[in-house]
Amino acid sequence: MIEVQDIFSQHGEKYLKTHNLPHHVRNVIHNIVECRTSQLGGHVEQCDECGHTRISYNSCRNRHCPKCQTLAKEKWLQNRKDDLLPVSYFHVVFTIPEELNYLTLINQKEIYSILFKATSETLLELSKDIKYLGAHIGFTSILHTWGQNLMNHPHIHCVVPSGGLSLDGTRWVSSKKDFFIPVRVLSRKFRGKFLYYLKKEYYTNHKLKLIGDAEELRNKSVFQAFIDKLYKKEWVVYCKPPFSSAEHVLEYLGRYTHRVAISNNRIVALENGYVVFKWRDYRDNNKQKFMTVTAEEFIRRFLMHVLPSKFVKIRHYGFLSNRNRVTKLKKCKRILKAKIKKTNELSKLSTAELLFKLTGIDINKCPCCGGNMETKKKLDSKRAHPPDEIFKIA
Repeated sequence: MIEVQDIFSQHGEKYLKTHNLPHHVRNVIHNIVECRTSQLGGHVEQCDECGHTRISYNSCRNRHCPKCQTLAKEKWLQNRKDDLLPVSYFHVVFTIPEELNYLTLINQKEIYSILFKATSETLLELSKDIKYLGAHIGFTSILHTWGQNLMNHPHIHCVVPSGGLSLDGTRWVSSKKDFFIPVRVLSRKFRGKFLYYLKKEYYTNHKLKLIGDAEELRNKSVFQAFIDKLYKKEWVVYCKPPFSSAEHVLEYLGRYTHRVAISNNRIVALENGYVVFKWRDYRDNNKQKFMTVTAEEFIRRFLMHVLPSKFVKIRHYGFLSNRNRVTKLKKCKRILKAKIKKTNELSKLSTAELLFKLTGIDINKCPCCGGNMETKKKLDSKRAHPPDEIFKIA
């Protein structure tokens, strides 16, 4: 099977020599190439009964590496189990217009931050309005920056319980079946908030980079015309039908939380400097198609989705925020008569124990005779210079 690692191994060095990339982006290439190879070190294990030997190399732990997300995702989902309430959940997606794509690409940290701020304030403020719900809600937001064709497509997925804590904090207020805020109201509120904060970055904070195709926006009259055009557009916000159970919520979250721009199973071929990958064309009845691009273009598209250093892509708001989880979430559980766990048992498990609990695979057992595998030797990393940053899971 062809993997992202193969593409970077064969063509990454040439790309690095011909493109001026920030350190954290260069590290992504190096980390993916070295993941689970002798470059990162590892350990040699041997069965204490039959003598079977196995070499295990270390993972790069980079959050953009397709190989390193499965266990991280499972740990995150297990922790989220404690947050679930016995109610249905909605999935709401906020998308910015394509006219903002280039500006976003050269101002990732600023505009992704605005995107989180605009979506969260939109949901929190409208839900407090008694016209819609009149309650304090909680939700999880996940940033995605890509479309199926790997091009730039920033949007936020929000998983929202169907209701909230009453404004006086004494009861649970259930929402309507088709979501408690009309999509058009959400869209216009979101548009207004996003453009307000974008103008603030431009006029007050002066933090926006305006280079290349965005250079003309340095002229204030051109920038204002750009903003006016965006105000006239209908921004895309849509809400999917509610999930039927808590298990479906977790299953759905698992598809989105630790996903990278493209998974290895979508890559079909790597030949003569070209990459072929599968994609779904949502504009053509969701048909599966095949796209062929040069390896250089594939790497360019993949790297567009490397997040700024230390940028958190999964965030919790309302009664699910870190500040409120202990008090308000517990109050919601008491009102709804949901089970309250004192500790998360899985958080104390080792990687091997967690893997066994989740998959039934015991990596400490010999695959030949079932004996115990013991570490006999540690293999040192061969890296001459460690990368500037190992990304932590959001």
